[in-house]
Amino acid sequence: MAGQPDLIIIGGGSAGAACAARLAEGGKRVLLVEAGKSDKDIRSKVPALMSGIVHTPEFDWMYSAEPDESVGGRPDVWPAAKRLGGGSAINGMMFIRGHQWDYDRWAELGATGWDYASVLPYFRRMEDNERGADQWRGRGGPVSVSEVRSRYKVTDEWIAAVQEAGYPRSLDLNGESAEGVDYIQLSQRRGLRHSTASAYLSPPPRGLEVMLEASVQRIVAREGRVTAVVVRRDGREETLTSREGVVLCAGALNTPRLLMLSGIGPAKHLAHHGIAVVQDLPGVGQNLQEHSACHLVNTVSARTLNDDSRGMSGVRQVLALAIRRSGALTTGIGHAQAFIKSRAELQAPNLQLAFSAFAFDITPQGNLELRKEASVTTLVGLMRPQSRGMVELRRADPDAPPLIRHRLLGEGDDLEQLIDGLEIARRIMDQPAIAGDVTGEVRPGRELDSREALGHYARAATIPMFHPVGTAKMGAKDDPEAVVGPDCRLRGLDGLWVADASIMPTIPQGNTNATAIMIGERASDLILSGLKERLAA
Repeated sequence: MAGQPDLIIIGGGSAGAACAARLAEGGKRVLLVEAGKSDKDIRSKVPALMSGIVHTPEFDWMYSAEPDESVGGRPDVWPAAKRLGGGSAINGMMFIRGHQWDYDRWAELGATGWDYASVLPYFRRMEDNERGADQWRGRGGPVSVSEVRSRYKVTDEWIAAVQEAGYPRSLDLNGESAEGVDYIQLSQRRGLRHSTASAYLSPPPRGLEVMLEASVQRIVAREGRVTAVVVRRDGREETLTSREGVVLCAGALNTPRLLMLSGIGPAKHLAHHGIAVVQDLPGVGQNLQEHSACHLVNTVSARTLNDDSRGMSGVRQVLALAIRRSGALTTGIGHAQAFIKSRAELQAPNLQLAFSAFAFDITPQGNLELRKEASVTTLVGLMRPQSRGMVELRRADPDAPPLIRHRLLGEGDDLEQLIDGLEIARRIMDQPAIAGDVTGEVRPGRELDSREALGHYARAATIPMFHPVGTAKMGAKDDPEAVVGPDCRLRGLDGLWVADASIMPTIPQGNTNATAIMIGERASDLILSGLKERLAA
């Protein structure tokens, strides 16, 4: 960029791309610094290839968490995208906003102005919804939201079975009712992935420059004000300065890591690594939350994507994608989903059941491989976990991955709720609408027929859903764990904002990508407003 930018954005992920584009549209000269490469790779664009990019070093930082005793001491891999567009460039593309209760709860916890009524306009502004616009949904925005284009009769049967099991039909889980069962919507345009890089940065708006493969080493603050960032490109370090500040959008794993490398975080932890304290903020890296999930897998007599991936059927699917932008190659991670309560007294659903008309096996090498038999999967996800973890520095080295400590089933009731979900998922597969197609249960297996046995299965099979949030918590001034205020400004330093999934006080219902994009959208307005007020003063 010729001359000094007004703002530097660190991270071109789901929130960062949205925030950078909107700030540029608001008249700011913006430099977006991204450590990864471009998203323009066929493996990112074709939806069904997603299983080959997550846990792949070209696309994913592949951070390893510390061994988790709650799941037998297993050290899970936690993905962090290494591409422009962030998680939206490698995820399962499920577009879901969460529940009204989530955002009203944020406001109750001190994130004033982030209640549902306040964030709804940003959800509407960002989307181009294939179902059309109404008081809840938007049309004409940058992010394309489309229907599933890989349709299977067994999915219709599952939706009917959920209703037979006693749960309501929602006409739009992103609309008036975020409880019940509906088809999944996807972040796709004409059958291809539509990441935030595609939505906001193709091409970038006037005034926005994107710098790729540039790794931020630290943020520079002088006399209580952030003025610059140090980046490394092509093996050389350089200092980039800005007129008005820096917006950190590196995600729930890397945002706290960069803050601590810059001397911003818990003073004791920084001292342990020999880092001079710029701002003592005990909450940096704390409050880590993640959805945990396990799977019910059934063999079926119905046709599934497993059938369509082999032989001449596979060839026909390539043609379907090329000619009609439909078929198996357009599939996301799921085809239908239900948000339900396992306990009547709850204020919002505690379980997500996501149905896929396909199933994978895990190879001895740990890779995913489509099952050779026609099979379906019900993912049982815990939406409101009580367990909390943390992200710390492994060492004072910008090249070192973060130290991730989290217990997926760290609270006893978290496990009980997952068992509830497995029992409900089984009951749905026993309903008349779908039972005639079910030929067996692969996982956990019908021989595990007690809650105790299902608990053992859950402890062995539960995985993270790749939705980390909360490590730079947004909250009120009197909250000692709050890292940013409701205006996204970092506490105690001028000229530094945080705008990504790390600021979520609590994890919302469902997949978190749409919420992260909304944060980027809303943060851009808050930053522009704050800068205007500063100028007026």
